[in-house]
Amino acid sequence: MQHTIAALYHFAPLPDYKERREELLAVMKDSGIKGSILLAAEGVNGTISGSQEAIETVLAYLRDWPGFALLKARFSLHEAPPFARAKVKLKKELISLGAPADPTKEVGIYVAPQDWNALIASDDVVVVDARNDYEYYLGHFTGARDPHTRKFRQLTDYTHEALDPGKHKKIATYCTGGIRCEKYTAYLRQQGFEEVYHLQGGILRYLEEVPPEQSLWEGDCYVFDERIAVGHGLTPATDVTACPGCGHPLKAEDREHPAYVAGASCAYCATAIPSNMDARPDPQRYARS
Repeated sequence: MQHTIAALYHFAPLPDYKERREELLAVMKDSGIKGSILLAAEGVNGTISGSQEAIETVLAYLRDWPGFALLKARFSLHEAPPFARAKVKLKKELISLGAPADPTKEVGIYVAPQDWNALIASDDVVVVDARNDYEYYLGHFTGARDPHTRKFRQLTDYTHEALDPGKHKKIATYCTGGIRCEKYTAYLRQQGFEEVYHLQGGILRYLEEVPPEQSLWEGDCYVFDERIAVGHGLTPATDVTACPGCGHPLKAEDREHPAYVAGASCAYCATAIPSNMDARPDPQRYARS
């Protein structure tokens, strides 16, 4: 049996988000949906799985909220259930950049997957990966800069240190599904960058719609569920695992490293600084119950 997976998000004012938690969780459970949805005063973000009919029930429920009629979702399939339970979490922000950024007021220019290659191939465009270091490690677009971040909020430091609105006139950025770029492009515009672009629908939409022979994507795309990573066509990667010790994704060559101990630890465990562990992939999310 194949399980449908839906990645969704939408920025819109949601002042009563705390009061909506219990009813949303009940709708998910009644529909047989598993996965996590985050609620904050700025909107909704989540990844859920179940039958297509059940997912449409939850999406319809969310779209009925004031301001959420345009909520969209990206779909993919997986053979095994990617989540163990249904959860609805309350957050101050859907994703924290650590600086004021309001995607409901201004964001960058959306670029469709079919137009993305031409944009990032331009010599005057700086391409910035808005994800964290372990995500870039698994895969990225040709020529994209790696900000070497362990937390999304570190992108503001990278921006001040490596980017200059007076010098870098065109910035193109991308992330997994699009939500991080919403905030980051809003921030870049506020910092005075003139032309800011972001990949519409994120890497997931690009891998779904752009044929491999035309692709400028290198490697696999990290995803926050049991699949760990996907490739073109959103097919789960077959040679990527996750370290049970620190959660870092591992390629085949990583499992050949002398420091790798199957089922226990890897070479990245030594660099998993405790204060930064909240930014690394959590190995506990793979636990079933």
